Amino acid sequence: MLKLGVNIDHVATLREARYRGQSGGEPSPVEAARMCEAAGAHGITAHLREDRRHIQDHDILDLREKIETRLNLEMANLPEIIAVALKVRPAIVCIVPERRQEVTTEGGLDVVAAEKSLAEMRMKMNDAGIEVSLFIAPDESQIAAAARTGAQFIELHTGRFAEHFSKSGISTVASERELQRLVSGAQQAQALGLKVNAGHGLNYDNLPALFRVPHLVELNIGHSLVSRAVFTGLQKAVHEMLALMKGYGA
Repeated sequence: MLKLGVNIDHVATLREARYRGQSGGEPSPVEAARMCEAAGAHGITAHLREDRRHIQDHDILDLREKIETRLNLEMANLPEIIAVALKVRPAIVCIVPERRQEVTTEGGLDVVAAEKSLAEMRMKMNDAGIEVSLFIAPDESQIAAAARTGAQFIELHTGRFAEHFSKSGISTVASERELQRLVSGAQQAQALGLKVNAGHGLNYDNLPALFRVPHLVELNIGHSLVSRAVFTGLQKAVHEMLALMKGYGA
């Protein structure tokens, strides 16, 4: 069964737009995570960035204590964030590249260039009972390097596939080319003993095409779900607000 990990970063983005620097505020990423679990999600993903632009340290601690499924901590391979991960002990960490100026994670890790440090980090995580995934492009050399680090998972970066996919829901020549790279990458990873996740830019239109990629364990999806929830959940929110307003002057 293909599993769904829901990335709740953009719930925190909305909260931070008004409550930046405060300990509380709404919407609550933890509440969102619990709602996703109640709806059937198999895991929760959150990215603790170096600049703390959305998810905060206390969110990660709360998530670890309060969710009932698997916590996937996305993070850069940085000493400060590694220390947080070792303290919190999520079920799995997904190591991603990170640049302060980017809106969201762009591109995959260069595992070939950072193989030694990633292998050292992987050993620390595994010693603490934490599985490790590396977020990489479907590139033969990067997948081979990922296997050499001893990581348990890779997460195939589906961004280029998603970018080339037609908004009308029809695959393009470019998206087909990227899809074939993902198929080949998943086959190579499986042959090397790696488990395969995938994510980035996946939505309700392009997801069915991705089903041609073999050996997938879990998909990590965030922005598309949060975007859809703005509309599918808004009517209920308005109804509840109107119901409260009926008490005015009563």
